Amino acid sequence: MNARTVHVRVRRQDGPDLPSRWEEFDVPYRQGMNVITCLQDIQKNPRTRDGRTVAPVVWECSCLEEVCGSCTMVINGRPRQSCSALVDQLEQPIRLEPMSKFPLVRDLVVDRSRMFGALKTVKAWVTLDGTHNLGPGPRFSPEKQQVYYQLQRCMTCGCCLEVCPQVTKENDFIGAAAISQVRIVNAHPSGAMHAADRLDALMGEGGIQDCGNAQNCVEACPKEINLVESIADMNRQVTRRLFGKMFGG
Repeated sequence: MNARTVHVRVRRQDGPDLPSRWEEFDVPYRQGMNVITCLQDIQKNPRTRDGRTVAPVVWECSCLEEVCGSCTMVINGRPRQSCSALVDQLEQPIRLEPMSKFPLVRDLVVDRSRMFGALKTVKAWVTLDGTHNLGPGPRFSPEKQQVYYQLQRCMTCGCCLEVCPQVTKENDFIGAAAISQVRIVNAHPSGAMHAADRLDALMGEGGIQDCGNAQNCVEACPKEINLVESIADMNRQVTRRLFGKMFGG
């Protein structure tokens, strides 16, 4: 019989305006288990190390393949996806906390609407309604495909916002993910038709001018997207757009 256990500490909070607390659990160890496995075991048997029966821990997950971004939380002080955080590679006790840059819902669940709202602000989509019957659209060269495929791996997980010192509850800074999405859409042969509108949005309140160039985002991105390069590229585009508006170019 394998008596080995995994020691898990969870920062819990029953609601946005309620006090937080730490609860500790022992989870039976199994080879290859991840943080999600630990949370599932706690859900089956929500009993703390000191013998108290508590409410099951609340968290989010979906794809379990580090694609959806919904299971992002702070694990041992680092924002990352709990589905790809393997127990064998983590120091114990494993400390689980919700991300701090988004409104708390309960326990490890946060509301990431800020990120999705930022995508709306910068119009991060290609507007082509009603043109589906006009035949094939402009081609994307293989060279550009290689560059922008990497950028398109963003899963809106929130890690880049969590580590950004410019993102606070008191401001509206859109963050690196939305800025990088503008770079993708503006590079699209069809999306380029409305590039100016997106650049104007980037120059608005909470836009690219609020970036402090801390570069934490590129270190935290689980997909290793070069967000610093995207921010630099968009800074150049915004500058050209600004001078063009000033001098009528």
